[in-house]
Amino acid sequence: MSEDKKEPTENQKKSKGVKTSTMSRIAGDAGLMRKFYKPALPDEIVGGSLPHIAGTEEESVWNAAVQACGTERIHFTYTIEDGKCWYLATPSSTLASYPNSWCPLASALPGNSEYWDRETVYIYEKDGQASALRWDQESDRMQIFLGASRTILPKVQSMDANFVTINPETADIVLWNNLELKTDMLTRAAGKIMVLSGAFVGILAAIYIMVMFAYANLIQPQLDKTKSDTELASMQLLNDAAKSLENDTIRHIIRIQELLDTLLQIQGTLVKYTVTGKTVEWEALVPKTFAANDNPLLRGARPMGNKLEPDGRVRIKGSQ
Repeated sequence: MSEDKKEPTENQKKSKGVKTSTMSRIAGDAGLMRKFYKPALPDEIVGGSLPHIAGTEEESVWNAAVQACGTERIHFTYTIEDGKCWYLATPSSTLASYPNSWCPLASALPGNSEYWDRETVYIYEKDGQASALRWDQESDRMQIFLGASRTILPKVQSMDANFVTINPETADIVLWNNLELKTDMLTRAAGKIMVLSGAFVGILAAIYIMVMFAYANLIQPQLDKTKSDTELASMQLLNDAAKSLENDTIRHIIRIQELLDTLLQIQGTLVKYTVTGKTVEWEALVPKTFAANDNPLLRGARPMGNKLEPDGRVRIKGSQ
């Protein structure tokens, strides 16, 4: 037996830490890993490999582990490397004395932090119990040894292979998977997402209400002033229009009365008085001997044609 010091691979050069899923981080479990999850060896553990079929890894590993353990109540963990799923599993009942625990042997699965190659034997020992993980060089099958230290260690020492002792303080924590616990974790993660989303929407709604309230308070005085100015201007326009209409009406009544009085003196008759905007046109019947220049009110009036009216008078037209 020998224990060689090897140069770390690219994966092992990365800092050791805790391997956590996105859901466990959302659920709030990631920060409790080092504090609450302790390394432990279960009393029974099985391992093996399966062909990797993308999208069915967890279901395939669970089915294989259930058959190996003889019960559906299991904890398992797996990695994917070289087209295979490498897994470890244990009946959930063996963890009754080890709640919130993880198995350091899982960190030696291909792709995890303590894995070197398949020629190396990986050992973990605690409280008089030891476990070893190795690959059979002829069949390339993964083998698990578990038992008392006095039994397992001599067997490992008799193997012609290098071995590595797993240090749980530096290895990545690889947690067991349990479908029922995973469902519970997903439920807690979903609940946390809903609470945070609701709080975020509530904050946005409160900010929107405050902004709109402040905006309304700022523009309301301006709206009130604009409304007041508009009403004042409208009233002024109505008053001006009324005064203008009243003044024009009186002026035209006076003008008509003056025309009637003047025409009456010369035996004339006012037959038409038309107002178009600011232009006034009128027509009257006067005797043939009428001379417009003789009366200032009729000055500028001109005969309309050369024909006489049936009563022998002339139709004249004036404007103002």
